[in-house]
Amino acid sequence: MTEVRPVATLDGFADATEAVDGVYLRDLQPMTWLLVHTCNSEYRIVVSSGGAVLVEGGRFFERPTTAVVDGASLGGSFLKIGWIGVGLRMEIRDESRRIVTSPVQRIARHDESVPGIH
Repeated sequence: MTEVRPVATLDGFADATEAVDGVYLRDLQPMTWLLVHTCNSEYRIVVSSGGAVLVEGGRFFERPTTAVVDGASLGGSFLKIGWIGVGLRMEIRDESRRIVTSPVQRIARHDESVPGIH
């Protein structure tokens, strides 16, 4: 796994994230689901349409919640929009709050039907 180091410029951030494993949510078919492991939690994310997802996991999403994954960051001002990347933090927004996760350790993609959703 390539480690993403803090950067001070947008170009530096862009270069650093190019070498990182990740996934653009816009490239996934609706109903694709991801199991995302962070340093502190596990999240199940079901891709919907128009940037919306259903997210469950961590201490903030105890039940499936409609949200938007804004993107991936180092926890600062730079955000890679609509993307989840290993070594970066997910930034997730629901109706009332914005959550920044601990760094992502691994992403598993599942294209078959989503367990528990029919």
